[in-house]
Amino acid sequence: MKKTAFLLSTLLGVSLAANAQVTGVSMFGALANFDVLNDTGQETYVFEIDIQGVTSVGGTFSYNRYGAPQIVPINGGIAVRYMAPWDPVSQQFVTRTPIAVNMTPTMGHQCVMGTLNYNTSGCEHFGVWTMANPSATVYRWLLADSNNPGQLIPAGVPVGIPAPIWTVQPPAQVGGAPIVVVDVVAPIPPAPAFQFGDAQWMRVYKTENQRQVGLDELVADNPVVPEADAQIETGWFLVQAKIGGNGKRSQHRNQGALGNGNQAVVRRFEFYKFSGTYDPVTHEAICADGICDAPAPNELGDFIGAQNGAANLNVPATVTLSLSTTGNGQVAGSPNSIKCSGACSYTVNTGTVFSLTASPSSGYVFAGWTGACAGKQLTCSVTLDSSAPLTANFVQAFNLTISTSGKGAVVSNPAGVGCGVKGGSCSGKFGQGTVVTLTATPDPTSTWTGWGGACSGTSLSCTVTVNNNTSVSAIFK
Repeated sequence: MKKTAFLLSTLLGVSLAANAQVTGVSMFGALANFDVLNDTGQETYVFEIDIQGVTSVGGTFSYNRYGAPQIVPINGGIAVRYMAPWDPVSQQFVTRTPIAVNMTPTMGHQCVMGTLNYNTSGCEHFGVWTMANPSATVYRWLLADSNNPGQLIPAGVPVGIPAPIWTVQPPAQVGGAPIVVVDVVAPIPPAPAFQFGDAQWMRVYKTENQRQVGLDELVADNPVVPEADAQIETGWFLVQAKIGGNGKRSQHRNQGALGNGNQAVVRRFEFYKFSGTYDPVTHEAICADGICDAPAPNELGDFIGAQNGAANLNVPATVTLSLSTTGNGQVAGSPNSIKCSGACSYTVNTGTVFSLTASPSSGYVFAGWTGACAGKQLTCSVTLDSSAPLTANFVQAFNLTISTSGKGAVVSNPAGVGCGVKGGSCSGKFGQGTVVTLTATPDPTSTWTGWGGACSGTSLSCTVTVNNNTSVSAIFK
């Protein structure tokens, strides 16, 4: 399969470092992790990422058969090389990437060390975190040089997977959210060539995160990477370079304002070969629909690879606690001297600890928390790293009264009422709808006779549902 190089450049011409401050927002890292299929037709032993315009990287992805890559200086930049060691005794490379046989979307499942079918899939997952925008990035496989054992040669033209360029634009209005931009430029064909380069179909997914993401998280199996239909930002776009001019499909831009104080934007770019008709003179793609808005069945070719890219920003993040109560009661606590009955909303910095106490009104009891807290303890402590709901539930209280005759004890589960062995009466309050199990224990000098009132029978245990003031008698002789 023929592959083409993606040369990525920012349309704004601004590096991450130069764009360090936009209305108080700092963009300090662009992360790119990608699946790539070995479609060279041969086993490969090195994957090289040539990055122009930078002198170092912030980190690399290493959960693959090659481990941590070598970082070496080259003319105008650096090369990140995932390399198989050469064994001089056996005169062989120690490991290799096999030929890919399945050219369908990888979704990250077979491209990472330890996952199913990885050893035979012909798919790898590589990645680089750069602190500044490269001026150009080129990916390529390297093959064994049959004439020189231990030496390697490039596998034809570079691999056609993009290295997105991220930039931040000021908000449209003062006090608004910054706009995060990512640019992809169509592959430039090698000379000599037609007027147009090879075309490729691109599909883009997008999500935002309330925290910054790490390079190792940018694998399609990870929840931070968007891949659901509801997360599609660009359904289909045909990218194709035009030599000597800017064709309408030479580049594609995705951008949007960062919402709700989010800290990261993650996009997944999927690339497929265009397998439709080309103009025989210019090599321009001729789509069945006439406008190349979506591929016809015969125009969507083999999957080339997917780039999982992210931009982390230093945005003063906030989260919102949506606090509410049901029934009659109040929640009080910190921060900000919280007092809530009904529905309340509190917006605070990410990582804020809420300490809250539920207080039922007269005639009510606390039935428990739902949402960010759980359980029936009156006090809840929760640290918010993302916006969340929290509800304090109060229900009307009713008396459960137990009268005993003779010598014997009665206890309840849940606890709340209990009569001692000497007899008499006792009572406790339970929330409406509470199922209470009562257990009778006769004194050694007496015998158990049975229940009366809301309970009946002679079993030592009785279950009663408290929906109003309820009376039970326990009879010992």
